[in-house]
Amino acid sequence: MVTKLRKVGLLNLIFLLMLLAACEEGVSPVQKENKESENERVIDHEDKLKIGFSMDTLEEERWPRDREFFKEAVESLGAEVVIREAKGDDALQIVQAETLISEGVDLLVIVPHNAEAVATIINKAHSAGIKVISYDRLVKNSSVDLYISFDNELVGELQAQAITKLVPKGKYAYIGGANTDNNAHLLKKGVFNVLQPFIDRGDIQIVYDQWTENWTPENAHANMEAALAINHNEIDAVIAANDGTAGGVIKALEAQGLAEKIPVAGQDADLAAAQRIVQGTQALTIYKPIKTLAYEAARAAIKMAKGETITTNRKMNNGKLEIPSLLLAPIAVDKNNMDDTIIADGFHLREEVYGK
Repeated sequence: MVTKLRKVGLLNLIFLLMLLAACEEGVSPVQKENKESENERVIDHEDKLKIGFSMDTLEEERWPRDREFFKEAVESLGAEVVIREAKGDDALQIVQAETLISEGVDLLVIVPHNAEAVATIINKAHSAGIKVISYDRLVKNSSVDLYISFDNELVGELQAQAITKLVPKGKYAYIGGANTDNNAHLLKKGVFNVLQPFIDRGDIQIVYDQWTENWTPENAHANMEAALAINHNEIDAVIAANDGTAGGVIKALEAQGLAEKIPVAGQDADLAAAQRIVQGTQALTIYKPIKTLAYEAARAAIKMAKGETITTNRKMNNGKLEIPSLLLAPIAVDKNNMDDTIIADGFHLREEVYGK
């Protein structure tokens, strides 16, 4: 009896296997492939991280580079990036960042226009369970999770060290960046770290010191015109907060026949600045390899979104907390090392800089 039951069970099992095989044969290879592909797409979509990038502006030469390098880096790491640019408008940047949060980005990277105003975004992101990286500029009085930038205090120190070698004694004008930008304050601190001993000795006199609203060359030009008028053109050196403001300064100097006679420092290694350096109207710039910054930020964004630990090298006080920071090293560039730095890195082509 038991043997008979076993035989019946075996026959039933064989019948079921044959039935399943027939069903499988009824599904075409294309249908099977489509079904598998659909499953893969769902998995890919679920696993793909989305990074939000809130940018202040694209007006200055460097920022389109940051945008493209960051996008390239994030996508190379298998994630998606959504970029919004606020055209230098605090209110618009806040609205755009809120939209990125509501769209469910996994992490938000922000370049603040106003270091104070966007602090509200950090709180809203955290309420939604989203971490925030402050890119290039530190968000003040907030609990931002990470700050990635170049060492902006060192940028100012490098500017001042180079200019004081050229003009160890004399009357200096300082054309700062935007007062609303924390980087402008760090930069100025670095400049005066170097200048102060010269000032204390009486070797250097600061005859003009002014912020430049929104970092625009036009406002820097107006500042320099005022500096020249107040001092009857008796200025020996100028430190400008970036290459855009340096361009405004040099335009004012050219109008007075003083270009090439008064050394001017800038930063960012803009193409126009590199051209002015080889022509002799600008003494130096500070080169900050933007691709390195963008790729480091992208890697950090992906890691943080996955809950992984980030290696940092500093802590920066933002008025509320000591923020874990990753600060990269800048490089001073003049006509003597232009080829070995900016051009060797492919940041600008030699023919673009030299015009040949």
